[in-house]
Amino acid sequence: MSIELSIVMPCLNEAETIESCIKKAFNFLTRNNISGEVIIGDNGSVDGSQKIAMGLGAEVIDVSVKGYGSATRAAIGNANGKYIITADTDDSHDLENLMPFVDLLRSGYQFVIGNRFKGDKLDNAMPFLHRYIGNPVLTFIGNLFFRTNVGDFHCGLRGFTKEAYDRMELKTTGMEFASEIVVKASMLNLKTIEVPTTVFPSGRTRKAHLRTFPDGWRHLRFLLLYSPKWLFLIPGLICMAIGLFFTIYIMGNSHNHYFVWLPCATSLFLISFQFVLFFALTKIYATNHNLIPRGKNYNKLFKYFTLEKGLFVGLLMFVVGITFMFLSFNFCQETSNILKITIPSSIIIAMGIQLMLFSFFFSILGLGDTET
Repeated sequence: MSIELSIVMPCLNEAETIESCIKKAFNFLTRNNISGEVIIGDNGSVDGSQKIAMGLGAEVIDVSVKGYGSATRAAIGNANGKYIITADTDDSHDLENLMPFVDLLRSGYQFVIGNRFKGDKLDNAMPFLHRYIGNPVLTFIGNLFFRTNVGDFHCGLRGFTKEAYDRMELKTTGMEFASEIVVKASMLNLKTIEVPTTVFPSGRTRKAHLRTFPDGWRHLRFLLLYSPKWLFLIPGLICMAIGLFFTIYIMGNSHNHYFVWLPCATSLFLISFQFVLFFALTKIYATNHNLIPRGKNYNKLFKYFTLEKGLFVGLLMFVVGITFMFLSFNFCQETSNILKITIPSSIIIAMGIQLMLFSFFFSILGLGDTET
């Protein structure tokens, strides 16, 4: 008989709760007549968790690479089910009420994620910082960056088809794995839906593996690295606009004391220009290394911007900057007027050189995507 559902749970020293989790998972499968399996990705437990899991009929996968993501990915890699549901082994997830997930997967949804904020709110089920600050803030950022509409980015109870999982090509090893699934599902336009779910207080007595600030930073870092638009492009364009505005304002003002701010304004413009160039390079690198899915217009980018065009524009900027600098030294008498021209001219020269160097690097990264 083919397996329809694999219930996957990562584990690290969960002897107190793993028995309850596995029993609930098997009870759900039996009660609903679902052909399924329970797979535990064990991350080096030393408290006998593996023995308990195998004694209850679960398949245990030994995972040497540390991390929540590593353990989960290894377990999923050994799953045989058409559908996968992931959960934690701390007995906090409602493993006996998974039919909403299964029904939605059967109906054609590719990714189903739980929402703990829409389920029953039990006392002490989530730490205060997680419920009211960390999760809402990171969920807001994730929705903003990736145009998702998910109310709980980090709910560990989630389901997806094995086919969708293979398409996502997940790579992270730590707690940020939870964010990566949502981000990749959005980038691949997977058919996604949320399910209200109840989270219970953890059944363990020891301290949780999740570290509020270090793991919160891992999630935020991941969101930034997977969104070069928000990491580089948008801050760069905003700062370029600010730098340009103040450059024009200072140059048009007759008060000499304003000139001390001219290098600051023009430098801000130059640095922001570098942000924009980094956006393009990061986007290409991430796409070529399958970190983010290839967009529909990706290959057209190399037709619109070529090495020759970049070199021409960069050289033109360099020549214009040199020309204006030469004219300022030969025809301007006042120091203030010389500064008005030489400072912006030096920035234009630097931008021209950067653009030419960028064009070579851009073309190198896109060698496999250009047509001969």
